[in-house]
Amino acid sequence: MTQSLLPPEIVALAQRVIDENLAAGRKVTLAESCTGGLVCGALTEIAGSSAVVEGGFVTYSNAAKHRQLGVPHDIIDTFGAVSVACAWAMAQGALKHSDADVAVAISGIAGPDGGTAQKPVGLVVFAKAERGATDVVAEERHFAPTSRASVRADAVKVALELLLPAQAEKETQPGGNYDI
Repeated sequence: MTQSLLPPEIVALAQRVIDENLAAGRKVTLAESCTGGLVCGALTEIAGSSAVVEGGFVTYSNAAKHRQLGVPHDIIDTFGAVSVACAWAMAQGALKHSDADVAVAISGIAGPDGGTAQKPVGLVVFAKAERGATDVVAEERHFAPTSRASVRADAVKVALELLLPAQAEKETQPGGNYDI
């Protein structure tokens, strides 16, 4: 394997995402907030990724979530940017504004500050939407807030796993997944 800026386990997982989606004939897109484009960066680290990666949206601010993905202001005002509702809207917006078959959205609090009692540092929400599907899979994860980098790396891994074609059938973690 060639040299990479990314950890080997992330590169290996990104390779699986590219290989399996290529075999399934699927294009993917991302809507990233707390990961700031790291998931797209991991995917495009793989040679030939252009056959799978449609593109990505880095929507760090609430205004960008609204402007680029069409996330309604009332969702952000009511539930916050780090919520299942916002991630769901981000994933839907990424599909709407791309030609991808599947979208994964990520929003969270990487720290070291910005957390609250209700939404602590290390809280990251994910949503996966597939074109033509009537539901969206969304989940909330609480990562150990050992560092900003560790929260973001953990979030990248989860997002990549969600992009694997067979992932929808495997999502059975108790207490963290929501079918919307």
